[in-house]
Amino acid sequence: MVSVNLRAKKIVDEMISKADDLKIKIQRLDNGSTVLDCGVNVEGSIKAGELYTKVCLGGLASVGISIPADLSKRLALPSVKVKTDFPAISTLGSQKAGWAVNVGDFFALGSGPARALSKKPSETYEEIDYEDDAEIAIIALESDKLPDEDVTENIAEECGVSTENVYALVAPTASIVGSIQISGRVVENGTYKMLEALDFDVKKVKYAAGIAPIAPVDPDGLKAMGKTNDAVLFGGRTYYYIQSEDGDDLKSLAENLPSSASKDYGRPFYEIFKEADYDFYKIDKGMFAPAEVFINDLRTGEVFRAGFVNEELLIKSFNL
Repeated sequence: MVSVNLRAKKIVDEMISKADDLKIKIQRLDNGSTVLDCGVNVEGSIKAGELYTKVCLGGLASVGISIPADLSKRLALPSVKVKTDFPAISTLGSQKAGWAVNVGDFFALGSGPARALSKKPSETYEEIDYEDDAEIAIIALESDKLPDEDVTENIAEECGVSTENVYALVAPTASIVGSIQISGRVVENGTYKMLEALDFDVKKVKYAAGIAPIAPVDPDGLKAMGKTNDAVLFGGRTYYYIQSEDGDDLKSLAENLPSSASKDYGRPFYEIFKEADYDFYKIDKGMFAPAEVFINDLRTGEVFRAGFVNEELLIKSFNL
């Protein structure tokens, strides 16, 4: 079976070799592990954000950045495009931010290929029937602080690899790389909701593609989190190609998949998050989804479309 860590390692090697061009910094820790600073003490870059997103997806997706004119007549923004032939593995088996890395006073949401070694959370890997046995661990950390040896030692132990084989990519939410990689989760938001909120077998999703605008960078971390989430919730468009079986109701799946189907929909994410006392678990899971969804039933040829790009809420969220 394909290894997300080995696939991603090729991209990490490229980032290391082109660190100066990418405006990132490489740090070798005393225990042999490698930290790629993509925005904490450096500027980062658009290209770094693209490669960071590819790493998060386990090297199993193509990622590009363009300025499409069709989001709306008033709102043509740089956008992240994602295409994958391995939707469940690349998004839920790798990209999903399913690992809360909490060591000493360091905390970060962890995503990327290393999760497939640590099996965090284990239920996800049972649902998608995937595991990786690579001897290297590559993790992406959403944090405004760089990890030290204690953090990478913990990651190594959880993944069953030596510390010198740990590679940690770090970018704050409030950075260009942070804005890009979060918009790059547009396809993952849909597969996440399919599995976690709608109890649909995501192994039936054979191909997927998506596009979402890149949120303007905000130096305030909490506001940046709100804007980056809104980029997907109100501007993300996704396309899923599903091999259905008798009894599957893909029309209903499409209708319930967009963010607008959530009871919490209707305001910028920052407002909802603040009202929930900054607790993600108080927010409806169904809110974390793309704005617009297309589903192609590969068995019947039917196509279902639901949701819509909410231009007004994007404008409000981005303070345009």
